[in-house]
Amino acid sequence: MSSIPTSPSTAPSSVKLERATSSGGQWQQLLPGLALTGVIAVLAIALGNIEVLQANGISALTLAIVLGILVGNTVYPRIAPASAAGVQFSKAKLLRLGIILYGLRLTFQDIANVGWSGVVIDAMVLSSTFGLAYVLGTRVFGLERQTALLIGAGSSICGAAAVMATEPVVRGRAEQVTVAVATVVVFGTLAIFLYPALYHLNADYQLITMTPSSYGVFAGSTIHEVAQVVAAGRAVSEAAANTAVIAKMVRVMMLAPFLLILTLWLARRSSTLVAGQRMRITIPWFALCFVAVAGLNSLAVLPPVIVHQLTTLDTVLLAMAMAGLGLGTHVSVIRKAGIKPLMLGAILLIWLICAGISINIFVASILT
Repeated sequence: MSSIPTSPSTAPSSVKLERATSSGGQWQQLLPGLALTGVIAVLAIALGNIEVLQANGISALTLAIVLGILVGNTVYPRIAPASAAGVQFSKAKLLRLGIILYGLRLTFQDIANVGWSGVVIDAMVLSSTFGLAYVLGTRVFGLERQTALLIGAGSSICGAAAVMATEPVVRGRAEQVTVAVATVVVFGTLAIFLYPALYHLNADYQLITMTPSSYGVFAGSTIHEVAQVVAAGRAVSEAAANTAVIAKMVRVMMLAPFLLILTLWLARRSSTLVAGQRMRITIPWFALCFVAVAGLNSLAVLPPVIVHQLTTLDTVLLAMAMAGLGLGTHVSVIRKAGIKPLMLGAILLIWLICAGISINIFVASILT
């Protein structure tokens, strides 16, 4: 008996069916964890809209990681087998997408608004703070290299978002990321109250010449988180807050070149540690996409409604990533890290204030 010939389209169709089934099964594995991080993110955003928390610079991202840690150390261990895949997806894939969409908060016109002096100030504060964090963290406090680099990134650029963006480059562990985020949150929150106090103290004794505008540049170039910058600026005046946000946004825009330079430096360093090993460079493509999105936003081709919706989505994605990080972090690990990361964070805050104001005065005297 002759066999019935198989239609040429049968094999491809079966392959497509298998792929679709596999894809569907993969999403089924991700859904529990995505739902969990999504719920935490929505709750964090709702709490972040409370006026008292906003006034104190406590952002949705900060709340998301705190809530994630609370759930992660209570309920999550029982449901981890079913939701671990989605949680990992949130703190890896959704994080990168969130960083890319973060570019919609920026425009290249922001650079023009603060001028070359603001760009130079931001660059000098970023490079000096990050370098100091690495040297002190590894050589003085004996921290692991990844921890020192993550704390340095968070302190020198944009807080928790910078820590999360730097993690794929330095390949830090969840507990290292959490320690870094906790450090920048603690001292960034302290800066919210310390900076306005220093401004008013200076106004009383006239130690240095500082207008609300120059204070805004100083705050934007040295305080950790965007939300913290807004809070510290508004504590002085609305004009100071506006200038501070612009200076901060220029600093945030430096995240992409920073990640590229860090990638090259780490690759070169690892190649010198192992003789004869070829230098391996992993390009952080999400950082380049971040700049591309900021460039697109600068052209003002997207309707404001679309931009608003996408930035709202971005907040959700970043909050889900923070929730995923918190879920995978045990309090015992943070406790095990000890006092050294906090000591490093305290020194960096002092540096940001003292060296930051010196850099601001020096650059302003030359370029303005």
